[in-house]
Amino acid sequence: MITHFLPPERFEAERPRLRAVAYRMLGSSAEAEDAVQETWLRAAKADLGEVENLGGWLTTVLGRVCLNMLRARRTRPEVPLDAQADEPSLAGADPEEEALLADSVGVALLVVLDTLAPAERLAFVLHDLFAVPFDDIAPLIDRTPTATRQLASRARRRVRGGGPAPESPAAIADRARQRAAVGAFLAATRGGDFEALLALLHPDVVLTADRFVVPTPRPVTVAGARPVAEGAMAATGRALFTGLALLDGRVGLAMAPHGRLRLVLLFTVTEDGITAIDVVADRERLAATEVAVPDGPTAGG
Repeated sequence: MITHFLPPERFEAERPRLRAVAYRMLGSSAEAEDAVQETWLRAAKADLGEVENLGGWLTTVLGRVCLNMLRARRTRPEVPLDAQADEPSLAGADPEEEALLADSVGVALLVVLDTLAPAERLAFVLHDLFAVPFDDIAPLIDRTPTATRQLASRARRRVRGGGPAPESPAAIADRARQRAAVGAFLAATRGGDFEALLALLHPDVVLTADRFVVPTPRPVTVAGARPVAEGAMAATGRALFTGLALLDGRVGLAMAPHGRLRLVLLFTVTEDGITAIDVVADRERLAATEVAVPDGPTAGG
């Protein structure tokens, strides 16, 4: 009897795609690498004589590995926010690489995915982001294809947000103004461009930060364009893990290292610029904020 084992070079050819799937499933580059390595260890021992679609078979194995990791994660106690390091990092992870990955996927998408149940996350990621058929996903989560389709649909609604999209010309123009201003604010902060940031802010802009942001005994208020801009420049490191998000239907910023929401910035934008910024790290307020993806995925199914 001839046994057909997987040559390492064939697995390496599949590694980039598998890593992309695992990162979207787990939201952490270190965990994604662990999942891909576990997939290789399982694949290296398997007889692939009857496997016709190697990529699909490896994705299925990876899906099982990621599902187990997500379920195990939910049984671990959550680390309190004030016990975490100021600068987001994970042992064995490169913060800059992690930030680039999060930016390429979309911070808001990672935040929403982190709120989904493991089966919902698997169904949505594999089907909507990587076009895996529901018939192939269903056995991984012990559901029928119809039930799996419903899980993905429910996840898709969370990604898009529950509120209606703006329809009136005024609402569309307001959303566009928000997005342009907030996007420019993020770009200037990341790039350390003080003058560009100053130009975005109304001279009398007011920034408020709740007591969990620093933390401090009481909320902090900063008034005036220059002091607000100087404070933003001091948070350039955090901006690497920050991305555009719909926050209760308005364009804002979400900071979420490894997909875990840490704080949000809510903006008031007028024709005269950014007039107010509300920085929120209070867990109760974060939990009550609906986070969605601006112009999110629209794949159906």
